[in-house]
Amino acid sequence: MVKLVFYIPKNEEKPVLDAIFAAGAGQIGNYINCCFKTEGFGQFMAKVGANPKIGKINELETVVEYRIETICPKSKLDDVLVALRKTHPYEEPAIDVFELYNKI
Repeated sequence: MVKLVFYIPKNEEKPVLDAIFAAGAGQIGNYINCCFKTEGFGQFMAKVGANPKIGKINELETVVEYRIETICPKSKLDDVLVALRKTHPYEEPAIDVFELYNKI
């Protein structure tokens, strides 16, 4: 298993969560669609050549975002990452993957 962590603007998470859950993320035993959301603030500045959904080139932007944490079998990780990138509103979403050593 791996833990998948990503950040997404608040109120834009549902399509992404639906897609990654359909691809195999978020199952713990007899429970599905499991995740944890933490609200915070993301900050970024788009450089020349970027195509930002939010903000403008060379202007610092702060956005209310969720940090989403879920788990995924390693065997489904590639499909989950494809689904996440396909549905995420950002051009370059921040994604972390951590190997888990506990048995689930």
